[in-house]
Order: sequence, then C-alpha cells, then structure tokens
Amino acid sequence: MIKNKIHKYDFLIVGAGMIGCLTALSLLKKKYKVLVIDKGNLSIDDSRTLAVNAKSRDFLKNLNLWNELKQTQPIKNIFIKDYINSEELIFENKEEHMGTVVYNKDLLKKVRKILLDRKCLYKNIDISLEEFLQSKKVVISNKQIEFKKIILTAGKFFNNDLIIDKKTFDEGHISYVGFFNHTKNHQNNAYEIFTSKGPLAVLPAPNKSQKYSTFIYSSKINHNINFHSLISNYFNNTHGKIVLNGNINSFAITPHISSPIKNDLLLLGDTLRSIHPVAGQGWNLGVKDITTFVNLLDQYSIDDPNLYKFYYARRRVDNFAYLSFTSLLNSFYENENNLNKLLIKFGFQSLLNISFLRNIFIKQAMGRISLV
Repeated sequence: MIKNKIHKYDFLIVGAGMIGCLTALSLLKKKYKVLVIDKGNLSIDDSRTLAVNAKSRDFLKNLNLWNELKQTQPIKNIFIKDYINSEELIFENKEEHMGTVVYNKDLLKKVRKILLDRKCLYKNIDISLEEFLQSKKVVISNKQIEFKKIILTAGKFFNNDLIIDKKTFDEGHISYVGFFNHTKNHQNNAYEIFTSKGPLAVLPAPNKSQKYSTFIYSSKINHNINFHSLISNYFNNTHGKIVLNGNINSFAITPHISSPIKNDLLLLGDTLRSIHPVAGQGWNLGVKDITTFVNLLDQYSIDDPNLYKFYYARRRVDNFAYLSFTSLLNSFYENENNLNKLLIKFGFQSLLNISFLRNIFIKQAMGRISLV
C-alpha cells in the first residue's frame, strides 16, 4: 500500500535555477506544497554577480535571505556615458543605495540548501512536459507524484515549440562577463558605457579591498576582443591600472517574449522573457514575476481557471516595455546614422536637464515605481 501511495503537491517547478528556487521558497512561505526538479546535478559553477535593486532586496529580506549574504557591495552612483554625448549622466539617490551587487552562487547555494533540507528539491530529473501536461501525474525517484499546477523556469536555453511560443525580437548578442583588479578605489560607483559595438557595464564586485570589479560587455559582432584594452580605455582614469582576473565567460542573449501553447503552464524568469543586459534588470524582472504571481494567489484560488491568464495580463506591459526599450536603445547606438544620433542626444539631454524625468528613471531602476 505504501508503494502505491500518491504524493500530492500544489506546484511542480521545473528548473532549479535562481528564479525557480526563489519561487519555490515564496510558495512554501504561503504554505503551498511545492516540488522542484532539475535535469542537472545542481553543481554551481556560476561566477557571475547580480545587481539587486531595492525592491528585489526587500523581497529577499522578506524571505529571510538578505542578512545571510556575507559578501555584498552597495552601488552608490551609476554613471552613464556614450560615444555621442560629451557629458555624463549620474543616477544617484540620497535616501538609499541605487542597488547592491551580490554573487549568484552565494544566494543560490543558500536557497537550494533550504529546499534540500525540506526535501522538496530533486536533481537529475528529466521528464516529458508534454506528457505531464496531459495527465498531471509523473513518477519521480520511484514515487507517484501528482500536481495541480506546473511552473517552468528552466531558463533561456529551454526550447520546445510544442509547449512555448517564443517571439524573438532580434538576433541577439553575445554577453561577456569577467572580473578585474584595479589600483584605485571604485568608490561604490557603477558605470554603463554605450559604445558603437555594444554596451559595457562595470560594477563594484563584493570584496573588502574596494579594488575589485566585474564587467559585462555585449556585442552582436563576432570578433576577437581585447578585453584588457577595452576596459583600460574607459576606466584607467577612474580605476587605475587594470588587471584581468580569471576566465571570461560568454553567454548568448536572444531577446524574446514567450507564451505557453496551453493555458495551464506558468512561465517565469528567462523562460518568459529575455532582454538585453544594458539596463541590468533581467533578474529583477524575474523577481517581479514571482511577486506578481504570489500576490495573485492572495486574491484567487489555485484552482481558478483564470489564474494564469491574470498573471500574464499583469506581466505583459512590463515585459514588452523593457524588451522594446533595451532592444531599441541597442539598435540606436549600433546603427550610426544622423537620425539615431539626434534621437540619442535628445533623450540624453532630456534626462540630463529635466530632474523630474531623471528621478522617474532612477526610481524605476530601483524598483520603487512600476510600469503596471
């Protein structure tokens, strides 16, 4: 009899990355029964950082995770420069930091440990989603499992046109991520440089020395890049002598918005959308996916047939706005013609001279105001 027991859960979450695990923890806090599965072995070799905005930081505090992070680096100011305007934009907030940089692996390790301790995370599980969406039953680790709802957070590399309709906006970029030491204190400043071949962002990395930073450079041009020259060219004055540290990792970015073929599948994070890294908001948008859905569960039953439809309706405007803005911004800078330069100058000067408009951008970047 025990062998044939059916283990019932409210949610099956496919994908044990950052968004999948944080979704699980958020639902567990609401007393839902959750199981997370991943086809990988849960090894963590991700050396990237997260730029956590104020709203996402509040989210992590609510889950009792923020104070557990030992390595964090606040962002005091964000400097924005380009090859067209001689002046620079400075985004700052007198009341709180513009954001905080943390290491991906530090946060993911803590969230996964909680889920493993609660015995609701399984590794090396590869199931047929098409089959499961029909039956809502599956065998995992020799257990008969039954779910009410399924959530897919398997990431940007998940491709299955029988399940997901993916609308791609452009051919995308290759994003390069690495770290470097420098001889001057970074003063907790972050930078976004719009070059003609793609945006280059530099963030203060968590480190006691204050002389360690991370960079993200993306370009759609497949060419040999001398990263030392690239970073030194823009940051010798602010950071001093540059010494690259460790390997430089590359990631394909294809901006898209997805929707499920069937109505009973929820998409969160990179599975739902991917945007250019110019705004540094991809992960923060994933947190907004989680909070939007969890808040909907306070208003509607898990069995409500319109639950997922309400979720997609609330996320549609935000996703489309971010994807359109970042893709358009990249296109303007990469296509050097007089009209594009004129539009860039107008937008740049508007932010530079109109404090009200600049403050809206600052609060929106911090997550303190929302498009929806």
